[in-house]
Amino acid sequence: MSLPVPRVSIGVPVYNGERYLAATLDSLLAQTFDNFEIIVSDNASSDRTAQLALEYAERDPRVRYARNPRNLGAGANYRRAFQLSRGEYFRWSAADDISAPESLARCVEVLDRQPNVALAYPKTRFIDTEGRVTSDYDDCLHIQSPRASLRFQQVLERLSLCNALYGLMRADIVRRTRLLGDFLGADVVFQAELSMYGTFWEIPEFLFYRRFHPQASSTMTKEQLLAFYQPQNSHPLWLREWRHIWEHLRSVMRAPLGITDKLLMELYLVRVVIGKSPKLARELVGAGHYVLDGLSRSAHRLTGKPELR
Repeated sequence: MSLPVPRVSIGVPVYNGERYLAATLDSLLAQTFDNFEIIVSDNASSDRTAQLALEYAERDPRVRYARNPRNLGAGANYRRAFQLSRGEYFRWSAADDISAPESLARCVEVLDRQPNVALAYPKTRFIDTEGRVTSDYDDCLHIQSPRASLRFQQVLERLSLCNALYGLMRADIVRRTRLLGDFLGADVVFQAELSMYGTFWEIPEFLFYRRFHPQASSTMTKEQLLAFYQPQNSHPLWLREWRHIWEHLRSVMRAPLGITDKLLMELYLVRVVIGKSPKLARELVGAGHYVLDGLSRSAHRLTGKPELR
């Protein structure tokens, strides 16, 4: 017998999240709006994540547990959590963050009332490992322009920490995007693409608590972030800025928008390239050094000759 389709789906992508997972699920199950499902998408954890999630699933039928056969990387696990969802509205929840009881209800109210809104999110407070509030953060993403090109520009100019990624979205709009990719900063590209399909609404209440701790992605080095997104890739080649320009351009080209909006976004990306030209040049130089070092190491292994320096 199939379960009734919930109005809201909450995807909880997790990898070895036993320390904070219970607190996250407790905060989600305590929501005043209760017509939801929770999908815990386990990226082949090796700790007690599976046991904890299954215990919650046994206690509350709104919790579902799915396990990947191997660690697919963060982007793929976020995509998997969405693909398993059934609700009209969708949100991700990191397995270490906390949502205030009214958070979901406030977001649902906005999406029900404002058909042009693609994403509704509450204001953010940062917490530490013990759940103590350390600071407030202003996302500045209350973006209401009717013009997609202006929304796109405003998101890229204002976005810093991607807290709004954990707001509530219309699932039918999320399906029209390319979701999160498998590259550094894919959450930035996703939110910029999402802005092409609707406005962003900030709820002026601190209802989202983002946890910072030594294992959080926000504290990772570049090498750790690469493993986070691409655990099978042992040959890092950054080119983050070039990749973002290319991915933004792909989003623009596939968006169902008029030629004027698309042209304005493409011109904006040209200005971004000009403004970031020193950084883009440094990336190319760094990539060239990386390729040359790789060729030198390969030649050394094949011939036994000293590496080129």
